[in-house]
Amino acid sequence: MRKQLFYAALFLLPACINFSCQKENIQKQEEALTVTPSVQNQRSAPPSYNLEVVLHGEGNRNGHIHFRQDANAPKIITLDTKVHHLLPNHPYLLQRAVDRINVVDGNCTSTSWLTLGHGLTPQSIMTNEKGNGQEELLRNVTAIPSGSTFDIHFRVIDGVSLAVVLTSDCYQFKVR
Repeated sequence: MRKQLFYAALFLLPACINFSCQKENIQKQEEALTVTPSVQNQRSAPPSYNLEVVLHGEGNRNGHIHFRQDANAPKIITLDTKVHHLLPNHPYLLQRAVDRINVVDGNCTSTSWLTLGHGLTPQSIMTNEKGNGQEELLRNVTAIPSGSTFDIHFRVIDGVSLAVVLTSDCYQFKVR
């Protein structure tokens, strides 16, 4: 009799665990359906102090920006910028546009482009013979209150013709 109970329990245990897991998954799915869109957006993309910005262009033209706000120098943003497959031995400029302060909706509408560099001095990104370039730029944001949030987007323009060659999606950031 004991042996039969043991085998019955052994047989039923996986079925009970499976049912419990299915019930838990159904509850999680129901909770996910009741979350409002604004709460979902806040969970998926809260403003960040640091960004990994991807730059897109035609063909295989591309770039990347490591956007960093150092905790030890909270009002200085460093922008380690890399571009690839552009014209060789040619100057390019990084620009950014930000929407109004604390209006973060994931929809970058500003066209007030600011050329970035070393502080207020614009700095070119020179490409090498292969059309790749790198420059560490910085921006001082001491005039902006800590905790302020922005929608921001970037572009890289040709330093001679001023034509747009790379663009980014819309990102959200928070001033440290």
